[in-house]
Amino acid sequence: MDYKVVVNDEEQYSIWPLDKENAPGWRDEGTSGSKEECLAHIQEVWTDMRPRSLRDHMGS
Repeated sequence: MDYKVVVNDEEQYSIWPLDKENAPGWRDEGTSGSKEECLAHIQEVWTDMRPRSLRDHMGS
């Protein structure tokens, strides 16, 4: 089964089956492949696990 990387408005990442419609509030990030490939990509790009709203609040 192939997967895609999805991201929400809080810039949190997840994987989703490639052939399924995204859950509400999630959009395609642009990466797809095996589960392992998608998880490896997320590990590489999602370096700050805090939601965007918290990062914005703490940065101000």
